[in-house]
Amino acid sequence: MPLSGPLYARAAGSPPVPTGLPLVIALTGFTDAGGAVSRIIEYFRNELDPATVVAFDNDVLFDYRARRPVVTFDEDHLTDYRAPRLELALAHDSLGQPFVLLSGYEPDFAWEAFAETVVGLAEGMQVSSATWVHAIPMPVPHTRPIGTTVSGTRSELTAAHSVWQPRTQIPATAGHLLEMRLAEADAQVAGFALLVPHYLGETEYPAAAIAGLDSLSVATGLVFDSDTLRTENREYLDKVADQVTGSDELTTMIHTLEERYDSYMAGSALGQPIIHTGDLPSADELAAELERFLASRPPGDDDKRGLG
Repeated sequence: MPLSGPLYARAAGSPPVPTGLPLVIALTGFTDAGGAVSRIIEYFRNELDPATVVAFDNDVLFDYRARRPVVTFDEDHLTDYRAPRLELALAHDSLGQPFVLLSGYEPDFAWEAFAETVVGLAEGMQVSSATWVHAIPMPVPHTRPIGTTVSGTRSELTAAHSVWQPRTQIPATAGHLLEMRLAEADAQVAGFALLVPHYLGETEYPAAAIAGLDSLSVATGLVFDSDTLRTENREYLDKVADQVTGSDELTTMIHTLEERYDSYMAGSALGQPIIHTGDLPSADELAAELERFLASRPPGDDDKRGLG
């Protein structure tokens, strides 16, 4: 059980936060297909150097035994204990535009208290909007743009950018709860679910992070320089293409996915539903075909990302 206590503490010397800024939310959690959110958080922290305003208490919100932090054993002593991070920060995009960033791990405990706290902080800062992204695996081909399902209160974004609008029950995340509580507080809120090819869901797929950053830009007007990610994605797709062209079975599988995707996007009455998988390969089958690709990546190219 988590310890009782305050959920957060204000960072010493934290900068003043102007009112009326957009709030961007990126939380790792139940599913992060293609490593999209993890890579977005890494981008924000490494490239934008956000200034922490509020740090949430790991001993209250984090389950250490479920998601163990990393420590380095250096011959005869321990170094570099990497504690998980969940924080609210002031950041600036590639053009210097300020925004509020909530990023890190999805809380394991106290979801309602966490949501109430975030809503209160957002109201105190008078944020102009709240936007969050997450990524789910879908039977779609990597040869087509990554689509999104958009939820929230901003109907113009849903109308323009939601390619799949199902009615279904799904496992909830803290992000879903935040969206609902922010909407109940009359905030302008949007959630983008990235529809990532299921057979690439367990890899670190740069296109997923790019699609997430693009979605955030669409919703907020912020600008993020993704040139490095785009270079990585070209190299990644070249390697995938080599594996596909070397396998007749994989080529056929991808072609089937493409036909179904194109039919769905065209709105054909004869087209199959986007999630029908009866005659499609499973994620495991496609992943097995791509195993040589994953094994051929240079040492260090598949480095493990830190927690939150």
